[in-house]
Amino acid sequence: MRPVRSSLAVLSLSVVLTVTTACGTLPRWPTVPGAVTAAEAAPLPARGPFVAAANPLAVAAGMAVLQRGGSAVDAAVAVQAVLGLVEPQSSGLGGGAFLMHFDAATGEVTAYDGRETAPASATARLFYEDGKPLGFGDAVLSGRSTGTPGVVAMLGLAQHDHGSLAWAGLFGDAAALALDGFIVSPRLAGFIAAPAGQARTGWADAYFTRPDGGRYGAGDRLRNPAYAETLARIAAGGPQAFYRGPIAEGIAATVAEAPRPGDLTTADIAAYSPIERGALCRPYRIYVICVPPPPSSGVALLQLLAMAEQTPDIDQGPDSAAAWTAFAQLQRLMYADRNRYVGDPAFVGVPVAGLLDPAYVAGRAALAPGLNGAAAAGTPPGGIFRGADATAEPAGTSHVVIVDAAGNAVSMTTTVESVFGSGRMTGGFFLNNQLTDFSFEPTRPDGGPAANAVAAGKRPRSSMSPVIILDRQGRLVGALGSPGGSSILAYNAKALIATLDWNLPVQTAFDLPNLVAKGDGFGADTDRFAAALAADLAARGIELRPNASENSGLHGGLWRDGHWDGGADDRREGVVATADPASGR
Repeated sequence: MRPVRSSLAVLSLSVVLTVTTACGTLPRWPTVPGAVTAAEAAPLPARGPFVAAANPLAVAAGMAVLQRGGSAVDAAVAVQAVLGLVEPQSSGLGGGAFLMHFDAATGEVTAYDGRETAPASATARLFYEDGKPLGFGDAVLSGRSTGTPGVVAMLGLAQHDHGSLAWAGLFGDAAALALDGFIVSPRLAGFIAAPAGQARTGWADAYFTRPDGGRYGAGDRLRNPAYAETLARIAAGGPQAFYRGPIAEGIAATVAEAPRPGDLTTADIAAYSPIERGALCRPYRIYVICVPPPPSSGVALLQLLAMAEQTPDIDQGPDSAAAWTAFAQLQRLMYADRNRYVGDPAFVGVPVAGLLDPAYVAGRAALAPGLNGAAAAGTPPGGIFRGADATAEPAGTSHVVIVDAAGNAVSMTTTVESVFGSGRMTGGFFLNNQLTDFSFEPTRPDGGPAANAVAAGKRPRSSMSPVIILDRQGRLVGALGSPGGSSILAYNAKALIATLDWNLPVQTAFDLPNLVAKGDGFGADTDRFAAALAADLAARGIELRPNASENSGLHGGLWRDGHWDGGADDRREGVVATADPASGR
């Protein structure tokens, strides 16, 4: 495990604002009645403890670390260790993550890339069989779907940089839960009961079958001593213990099993490098929004927000069909560009500056009112027009936000890709199927390359885009993020617009209906849209259909009036914990 530090590893707010204002992006004040002013956005420094995550046991572990004087990153290590045990359908040691860190002492924002990598043997036709692409389900369940897990190495690098406590002391709560057992939650029980797929592999059957032969259900106590042993190795040996020795050997052996064995080797695992990248930050209204650069799709989220600033209908609020229509049309434009251009920057030139160029953004936003169906990708400055993309992104992700007593913050989106990843287990944890996040089709019919085609050592494009929010003085205002496959971008954008533009309480914003517009369709929480609003949207050509992608799991908070306004999406089982009981639920 060799950490890599980008030459732009830390991008300070002062540099970001100098660059972006030079490009002509000027501050715009909110026009929504009741919106905060710049002076009101963060009058006092934001401080923790604050933890928002998708399971109460994980939140409790994070709070315990903070109460011991741990940093936000220390707590993130503990939270991830518990989530991998109690919410294995979403994330775990066998997956990857993107982490955004805010340093309260310096004002620096850093992006840590723990995305999985393809093995050295991988080719653009990794998922081909008999001359044509595998079916997606067959690919997920194959050994070919697993990339080298990145989350442990990434957390190790971030904790080395920003930790306060000893690494070895961050795994105790998770290990105790694994040995003593934890109570299976209703959501986990629902995934365990699935009749097919990753929940019914031989590995999953062995784990999820009770001694009496029945499947574990809600309220049952599930023990995982193998997971406790894995945690003990990582705690004692550091992150490198995951990438060499028995754990790595177990990963490689499991990947090599039938059906459709994969070629991930112990050498591939040992060679993994987390990357500290420069954060991608741009002004939005009176704020600064920071996300990870590619291979994260954070640039697409920033592009949508920049287009929203050019779209007055957005300001009409959550009860306005005009606002929702504009939001949907901007998504179509954003997804078209994202699918065309975003990939691993070590392999393809991603036109980040061009996608955010003010003139290009204004031209794209101007197309929104006239869209009738799917949008075509544009040609941003510096963009190389690439082939059609055939990437699918299923469910299996979680989001965590943590702020410590010093005001340092973490916003982390973490995943095993699909539900229970590939369905393969070793050492008490599931392995990811992250390589199915590549495009199965490496080229279009005329031979043009896809930006997200498979290649040896490459990181697949990700929709994960954890957010840090600052004011124009560089002070922490908040953090948020969501799971949701490719719909993550729509969910994060909804939350940002609802909180920062419409001035809604965070919980109210998170619980708003979701509307996802990709291509020709409009996926939505149809039961959450008021009948009159749905009818008005239909009259505008927005025919709502049930959301076919993973639903949202927004977690996070904003620092308002000297306390945390926190939220945990009511579509999941998450909670918020803070020193002020009025700040969250």
